[in-house]
Amino acid sequence: MEQNIHNVELKQLTIADYSELKSVMISSYHTMPDSYWEKAQIQNLVNVFPEGQVIITVNGHIAGCALSIIVDYTKFDDHHTYAEITGNYTFKTNNANGDTLYGIDVFVKPEFRGLRLGRRLYEYRKQLCESLNLKGIVFGGRIPNYHKHAAEYSPKQYIEKVKSKEIYDPVLNFHLSNDFSPERIIKGYLDGDKASRDFAVLLKWSNIYFEKESNKTKFIKKIVRLGLVQWQMRPYKDLAAIMQQVEFFVDALSAYKADFALFPEFFNAPLMADYNHLSEPEAIRMLAGYTDTLVQEFSKLAVSYNINIITGSMPELIDTTLHNVGYLCRRDGSIERFEKLHITPDEEKFWGIKGGNKLQTFDTDCGKIGVLICYDVEFPELSRLLADEGMKILFVPFLTDTQNGYSRVRYCAQARAIENECYVAIAGSVGNLPNVHNMDIQYAQSMVFTPCDFSFPTNGIRSEATPNTEMIVIADVDIDLINELHNYGSVKNLKDRRTDLFNLKKL
Repeated sequence: MEQNIHNVELKQLTIADYSELKSVMISSYHTMPDSYWEKAQIQNLVNVFPEGQVIITVNGHIAGCALSIIVDYTKFDDHHTYAEITGNYTFKTNNANGDTLYGIDVFVKPEFRGLRLGRRLYEYRKQLCESLNLKGIVFGGRIPNYHKHAAEYSPKQYIEKVKSKEIYDPVLNFHLSNDFSPERIIKGYLDGDKASRDFAVLLKWSNIYFEKESNKTKFIKKIVRLGLVQWQMRPYKDLAAIMQQVEFFVDALSAYKADFALFPEFFNAPLMADYNHLSEPEAIRMLAGYTDTLVQEFSKLAVSYNINIITGSMPELIDTTLHNVGYLCRRDGSIERFEKLHITPDEEKFWGIKGGNKLQTFDTDCGKIGVLICYDVEFPELSRLLADEGMKILFVPFLTDTQNGYSRVRYCAQARAIENECYVAIAGSVGNLPNVHNMDIQYAQSMVFTPCDFSFPTNGIRSEATPNTEMIVIADVDIDLINELHNYGSVKNLKDRRTDLFNLKKL
């Protein structure tokens, strides 16, 4: 199309537009010349659902149109016909309390095709669906080029050929490029559609922001503020002194209205100074004696400061076996436990720690989270399993003595953010403990990682601490951006897995 375009506008259809609209319909469906809406039918649509009927104009003239209704889709099955879903073209099936936006028609005048006007109409429909909190968009899509291949391919084979770009179908190709997925083939959907040989493809688009109404008072935050504590290892007189420092950080993060406080792995190691005359295995078992008290104190802080606390990790004796564990202390007073599954050679050699057996996600008022302790983040299978359970934020408390050890944690954590389409927060300790065996030096730079796509920082780093300096890191993360990435990202690491070749599951 060659003409000067100085105005493109999308607006609601009115009955005053009908005369011009009719000519546009006739020219748009030249293969079905008798298929246009009567004035009374357009009037019905405008009456029952005005915001669902829109036109797009170019230089003041109608170039395209989209018509839709709201239906209670539970009253229909996926084998419905066009006549059934429209109430025999009366649109009495429109239900303001329905759950699905049903596409009645979309057309663009031939001379205006190539301007992506159809995409604008579909984007409007998607925005309307989201604003009305509907489950999604459904309609029967024509396959007008099927008659050319009907002798050679079944409708199913034809759709596969179109999807693989071996056959071009203008309508189906357009719908696939606008994120609609083919659900099934419907026979006899639209009377008189000879080009499609009376077949249609049921197409669906799901609203990822849909929230089912509930009588329960429950609110899941979408903008989540993370607080990371880069902890300084220093001598502490006793447990009370450590908890005083813990409360200082919790208080500070709470004042900034953080939703989470993340502490590092073995942050309480300074308490082993009193047992430095013992062997390493004996000293850490003495440290394990503080764990129950620490958890209870953390829980009190979580409630009183209205913040979810991930306690980092601490040694814990189960019967006679030593484990590296941590706790999620929610601000509602509930407590859950997580375990380090992969024990480093150093932990096993000097302390005799054994790996845990439980991997799980945790529900919070900010959605599902996961926690992996230090070395565990270097095993990609663990976070992938958590992502499959719906994890949106992964927390990694860590403890590393050298920069190369830190780099293993840091780069693996960033990889987990990309491959699992989630946020990853890591927090470690800095400083020296000359009076504690096997805990001499620490190196850390706490960070919040994101996926790498247009809605996120180009380097995948949302926020970062100064290396080897005691401080806190505060970062806001948007859960809706993760949902959008999952469905519309430049790449879709979770959806594009070749599950026909490999699978991952818990034993």
